[in-house]
Amino acid sequence: MKIRKATKYDLSRIAEIYVFNNRINYFPIFKDEKFSFGELQVVPLANNYFKKPEILHNIYVFSDGLIKGFIQTDGTEICKLYVDPFFQGNGIGKELITYAIDELQVDMLWALEKNTKAISFYQRHGFHPTGEKKLEEDTTEYLVRLKR
Repeated sequence: MKIRKATKYDLSRIAEIYVFNNRINYFPIFKDEKFSFGELQVVPLANNYFKKPEILHNIYVFSDGLIKGFIQTDGTEICKLYVDPFFQGNGIGKELITYAIDELQVDMLWALEKNTKAISFYQRHGFHPTGEKKLEEDTTEYLVRLKR
């Protein structure tokens, strides 16, 4: 298996994957240039991770010599699952979510309602909308809860 716990040496790559996925997937929804291209930057995000070393206990990376994706959990909840856009469509997300289900017993997550691509991905892996919604913090967009 190519999935392992993240280390502090992985944090800049994790931040890079997160930032670029965030811009690709969420900028078209939120259209917030100030956040997406101003506040959301790789180096400050990686530095923020370094200030919270406990966060590494909940991050796993897919690495075959190069980190191509990661998953972050909190208990049985998936908090983040991202694959570098250049490597999407190669089964990396499937390996990450399968690992999280089998090894970490994840069974729920929140997804942005308008991120239909992500919701479809989660549904293909056994997650189903519960009908529960909540507003994404400081926005007018809804998150939907999915459960296995």
